[in-house]
Amino acid sequence: MSTATPGQRSSRKKLIGIVTSRMGDKSIKATIPYKRPHPRYHKVISRKIVVHAHDEKNDAKLGDKVELMATRPISRLKRWRVVSVIERASTATAEAITEADVAASVPTKNVAPAAAAPAPAPQA
Repeated sequence: MSTATPGQRSSRKKLIGIVTSRMGDKSIKATIPYKRPHPRYHKVISRKIVVHAHDEKNDAKLGDKVELMATRPISRLKRWRVVSVIERASTATAEAITEADVAASVPTKNVAPAAAAPAPAPQA
């Protein structure tokens, strides 16, 4: 059975990851990146683990760095829970971009050269 005494919890696995998705109420998907050398070629390869976690307070937002702790199965996929948000993501206010905004900022062949840039004065 358990070797922990009453009132004392055994140590549990902890991971630090980045929130990549907010799937629904009190649920997040976190990615834990790590690097390992290839067994034969010894090139460093970037790998990642994706875990589904329970966020009781709905505190974690997209891009936040969070600390996760292993827990009993909460649902079909969730085996981790959010302990704390370590670092908040620096997000700018989202603004919708229309096709007219893109067309105004990108030069095209239809734009006359005189309208695109002023012509230099002739040297006399």
